[in-house]
Amino acid sequence: MTFKHPSRTAPSGGARHFGGRPLGPAARRGLAGALAVGALVASLAGCGNSVEPIERLGRKTKPETGAASPSASAPVSSAPAGAPATPEQPYRKWGLKAPVAYAPKPAQKPRLPKPAPGRPALVDRIPVAPSEKVVFLTFDDGAEKNPEFLKMAADLKLPIGMFLTDNVASSDYGHFQALRDNGSGSTINNHTLTHPNLRTLSYAGQKKEICGQQERLAKRFGAKPTLFRPPFGNYNDDTLKAASECGISTVVLWRASMQINDFQYAEGSALKPGDIILAHFRGPSELKGSTEIEMTTRMLKRIQEQGYAIGRLEDYL
Repeated sequence: MTFKHPSRTAPSGGARHFGGRPLGPAARRGLAGALAVGALVASLAGCGNSVEPIERLGRKTKPETGAASPSASAPVSSAPAGAPATPEQPYRKWGLKAPVAYAPKPAQKPRLPKPAPGRPALVDRIPVAPSEKVVFLTFDDGAEKNPEFLKMAADLKLPIGMFLTDNVASSDYGHFQALRDNGSGSTINNHTLTHPNLRTLSYAGQKKEICGQQERLAKRFGAKPTLFRPPFGNYNDDTLKAASECGISTVVLWRASMQINDFQYAEGSALKPGDIILAHFRGPSELKGSTEIEMTTRMLKRIQEQGYAIGRLEDYL
């Protein structure tokens, strides 16, 4: 996934207009949150270890097979230091020093900003309490289909929000079905048919990209997703209108992006409570020799180092 400068992603006419039409106070407040993503775009542009553009993903569409490892429960308690790896301590197998911490499902979902009529909600950070150190994992596109990653995700019970692009993921949708069905609560969501910059398309073109992927995912997995992520984080009012008409309830952006070795942040130099983390299904050719598993291990270590637990996105939306 690549990123554009904020001036290319912000609606024309400034924060008081969207798609050429005046915005009321409520809409301006909602748009302000979305524009914060521009800070992330700026922070990632030109990064030396950034993920390569989506246009290169055609090389990674060959199907790979593999089955998820069965596992029955959430991660177990830590064992004494130096204990050998066992089936009860899968975190050691995947290069971690401690079990991954998971946030329980909240008794009540946080209140999101109310969307404009006929538009989906727009979220880049879940509005949790400042003391609630929880973040959320999302993976985009679907170019890499590494069987070992299926084992890792199943062993660690990683709750991943998958946002799949049909033209790279569909060569082996079974891979992502195995990831969805491993008992972690992972979900499959919409990331368009071909990963275009939606702001360059007409309303009809955007609707074709979004609704077309809704239909394909429903046919393959049995239900239309309710979550959508626009490629590159680029959208306009036509995007939101089309997404709503295609059955999308929430457009999901992000506040932190996992690169090859570390995070890039929308603001500051650390995770914040409620951050939605963006990662990608990518392999060594896009990660400069690193594997998907190595990248994910580094990401989990950074989350642990900062004292955060991982939540299931849909439990909070």
